[in-house]
Amino acid sequence: MRRGAARLDATTPPDRDRAVDALRALAILGVVLGHWLVTALVADGGALHTASPLQHMPWLAPISWAFQTLAVFFLVGGHVATRGYASARARGTTYGQWLTGRLTRLFRPAAAVLTLWTVTAIALLLSGADFETVRTLVKLALSPLWFLVVFAGLTAATPLVARLNPLWPLAVVLHVDLIRFGLGGPSWLGWVNVAAGWLVPYTLGAAWTRGELDRARAGWVLLAGGTAATAVLVLWAGYPASMVGVPGATISNLDPPTLAAVTFGLAQCGLALLLRDRLRRTMRRPLAWSAVALVNLSAMTIFLWHQTALMATTATTLPAGHLPGLHTHPDGLTWVAARVAWLPVFALALTICWTAFRTYEQDPRPRPIRALIHTRTRTRAKSLHRA
Repeated sequence: MRRGAARLDATTPPDRDRAVDALRALAILGVVLGHWLVTALVADGGALHTASPLQHMPWLAPISWAFQTLAVFFLVGGHVATRGYASARARGTTYGQWLTGRLTRLFRPAAAVLTLWTVTAIALLLSGADFETVRTLVKLALSPLWFLVVFAGLTAATPLVARLNPLWPLAVVLHVDLIRFGLGGPSWLGWVNVAAGWLVPYTLGAAWTRGELDRARAGWVLLAGGTAATAVLVLWAGYPASMVGVPGATISNLDPPTLAAVTFGLAQCGLALLLRDRLRRTMRRPLAWSAVALVNLSAMTIFLWHQTALMATTATTLPAGHLPGLHTHPDGLTWVAARVAWLPVFALALTICWTAFRTYEQDPRPRPIRALIHTRTRTRAKSLHRA
């Protein structure tokens, strides 16, 4: 393992910003762990329905602060997309070619998820499974796809938003919430924030590409300002403390995004920017870099299949009875402790899914790291053959 890690470290281009890959990996793993901790499939008779420990134990809201890391992913996405588009233009690549390549890498893994769950849903219904149970499972399994749609839309708009100041989409979110909550406007207006809300960290990523966030001061301003604004909104403006949706709550900070979710995302982005130098130093260690590289090469596979891994574990163990932390109501610390104990099992199930479906994420055109490894391996093979 150490030899392989050292070889990967040596073949990584020296100008690659490893902090970018580390932040993307942390964002993906944060979402996965967050879902595994706050999503419960409760067995009620012969049916399954979703529940959340945050519904019964609202004081666990800080869990959502630690693991709702989508803003960091959009920050990195905006940075990588704007930098990649500029490089593509310099090489003479057209916008259509660039966009096709990026969207293909996004949606190829999604095709496998859609196909499997379409077949699964039909098979369950034909076998007489409860319709609400099937609906719950399919909705949960396909819930990560909303992220792909939003991310794909922002990616397509990269040339238009590459120089957009993040204050403009932030102002849109502010006015939408003011109309919705302050003036009694229609609730459907909140869906404008699905684009505007995630456009804020995405355009921050573009500002990172332009070099406007290189100084530590920018990170501190975002961290302090975002934290203060979120605290004010939660403590005095009536926004929920949880940064994820809670079943039964009248307001969700995430579905659609609210001003509190966006300001919280600003704080997260500020912290991410402040951690860049430390992450770069950490990524000089071959083992740490190898782990991050592996997650990045399979980021979409991990993201799209983590809910399936949770449900597969829940379904296959149901014949054993209502196991604590898996099929029982999430209404106490006993459930929390049991759920933490189940995390390695979820990880094992996700590993099986990764083994089966990771090839759908592989780009036919080798990525820099993979290409270098392949070239070096082929060169050594030729040398051995001559010898």
